[in-house]
Amino acid sequence: MDVNPKNYFIVSLETDVYQGKEHMNIGTIGHVDHGKTTLTAAISQYSAKEFGGVAKSYADIDTAPEERARGITINIGHCDFLTANRHYGHTDCPGHADFIKNMITGAAPLDVAVLVVSATDGSMPQTREHLLLIKQMGIRDIVVYINKADVADQEMIELSELDIRDVCDTVGYEDVSVVVGSAFQALEEIGSGKEYTEVGALSIRRLLDAVDNIDMPERDEDSDFLMPIEKLQSIKGQGTVATGNVECGKLLKGTDVYIYGLRPDGEKPIKTTAIGLEAFKKSMGEIKAGDSVGILLRGMKRDELQRGQIISILDNLKCYKKFKVRVYLLTAAEGGRNTAFVKNYRPQAFIRTADVTVSVLKIEGVEEGGSSSGERDVALPGDDLFLTLSMEKSLPLHTGMKISLREGGRTVGSGSIIEVLSE
Repeated sequence: MDVNPKNYFIVSLETDVYQGKEHMNIGTIGHVDHGKTTLTAAISQYSAKEFGGVAKSYADIDTAPEERARGITINIGHCDFLTANRHYGHTDCPGHADFIKNMITGAAPLDVAVLVVSATDGSMPQTREHLLLIKQMGIRDIVVYINKADVADQEMIELSELDIRDVCDTVGYEDVSVVVGSAFQALEEIGSGKEYTEVGALSIRRLLDAVDNIDMPERDEDSDFLMPIEKLQSIKGQGTVATGNVECGKLLKGTDVYIYGLRPDGEKPIKTTAIGLEAFKKSMGEIKAGDSVGILLRGMKRDELQRGQIISILDNLKCYKKFKVRVYLLTAAEGGRNTAFVKNYRPQAFIRTADVTVSVLKIEGVEEGGSSSGERDVALPGDDLFLTLSMEKSLPLHTGMKISLREGGRTVGSGSIIEVLSE
């Protein structure tokens, strides 16, 4: 049996991670303490019992000591599970307001989001913020899981469902599938062998059925390989593992790759070799668009790389510091600013997995047809605008990429790149 201790990366014994099934990336989102990690554990244990695979407990998913101490997810948790039809990579996104930037990184590669809402609370500030963020990121499908139904009466459950359907409609997710249940009760039933109930383990079955009925997304496997770096881990004597989600293309083990972005001006990309490929602690000979993977980069030190950089097979990828975006600025009611800003405003921009400071060089209004209405002096919450932005260090960019702007622990705007600009 192959193993993957913390200080070792598998470079042999390639396996079919997906067991011949279609692969989809999903994740749990929602307000802090509404039960996202408990639901993730319930899904993992139900799937392992019904379809095979390794069951993950709550402690396996909330791995950091500070997470367990505070009872909230700070970092992004990853696991995988099977259904009758598919293999899923599951991301447990943080819900606490202080860690929304981690949630943005985690949600970026999702195909489907499971929005978890407590029946005792209904929608809360991070509920709406998460929905707005994933909508702007281009995540097409969501399923709602109304949790904690075991401690709520029927009237509370019905009010919570009406409330969350209304919130989803206003954001642009209409006619969503809603599953009512209790992740905690499901865990108890699965672990103890008790009879499955509608509120407990059977609600997990209904949730997985709803996700299985969502159409598979299109994967761009024909373009050249590209993967944004999300996390890094040094492997003594071998190199550094860069983890992330493959944006496009395919990569074979042993292929030369180049590292781009967030480097001093004039420096060439770093050239190295992908000597190992791994997904969910199993070695792979090839990875492709949509896969959540780790790439072992030969001879690389941890401090030579950083989150937000791009791994590509191309040796001539162009990077940019300056670009133009179309963004919607959130109102105070939506969790955004309650005051205007002017040129030279410096928010944080989240682009792929990068978190960089940008400076606003130009503000333009947007006419009804989508063209510029001319330059403006101020940008107000609720405005639909064109902004010309610049970064201190360059990144590989292209039109259509999603971007979120944040400041002071809140999202102030989101949209997409409409033009990349040379210096």
